[in-house]
Amino acid sequence: MNTPEWLKPGLYGAAIGAVVFGVIGFTWGGWVTGGTSNDRAMAMSRDNVVASMVPVCLDLARSDPARANKMETIRAASTYQRRDALMAAGWSTMPGSDAPNRDIAQACLAELNL
Repeated sequence: MNTPEWLKPGLYGAAIGAVVFGVIGFTWGGWVTGGTSNDRAMAMSRDNVVASMVPVCLDLARSDPARANKMETIRAASTYQRRDALMAAGWSTMPGSDAPNRDIAQACLAELNL
């Protein structure tokens, strides 16, 4: 079988063009793999859940009868231990769960402006 003379350079050009197009798409075009998009979606949903639970944490803090004592305990803790102190206060334990949530505690701490 005789192949046309232009076929070989055309196939090489198409292959090189596809590789270049793929590299440009993944580096500058914003293309991502399925695993990366799944990781980003999970992180975004986790952030949205935390953001939606911060008002619950603030409400628990406002309605706590021992709020003044707990706030003093949280303020007295060092900066890196304040999240644990807020978790010990019970304000980051959401209704229906048994354990406090660290991410909600951190976001609640930021909203309390301590």
